[in-house]
Amino acid sequence: MQIILMEKVVNLGLMGDVVKVKNGYARNFLIPQGKAKRVTEAAVAEFQAKRAELEKVQAEILAAAQAHAAKLNGLMVQISQKSGIDGKLFGSVTNVDIVDALKLQGLEVDKSMIRMPQGPLKQVGDYPLVVALHSDVLAHITISVLGETTS
Repeated sequence: MQIILMEKVVNLGLMGDVVKVKNGYARNFLIPQGKAKRVTEAAVAEFQAKRAELEKVQAEILAAAQAHAAKLNGLMVQISQKSGIDGKLFGSVTNVDIVDALKLQGLEVDKSMIRMPQGPLKQVGDYPLVVALHSDVLAHITISVLGETTS
């Protein structure tokens, strides 16, 4: 299915690009979220008429993400979990735990924004993580997992 992108989509294209994607991806994800429209003459004409307005909205979203990243960059978040003597956690620290810890510090982040390439944290220690606030904006934070030993 051919679609016209209404905003930048990672690994797909920039705003205004006409791309071919699988039908299900377009119908189930891109079109319902307003990220794309089917390519028709009317849709292309509508996009060209609204292009300046869409670019302005995307610039505002990008500026807000950059401001949020400035607050997050270099932040160290401490999370306490029960652990054994060897530093191995009972359970793990997930992106939900990190979102809750950031919320306590007054910072709003969605759990889908936190990138955990090695999966949940299962050991005591410091872990550098990336928060993807926008497709162009990444914030680097450090998660410090503290162990609470049980006796």
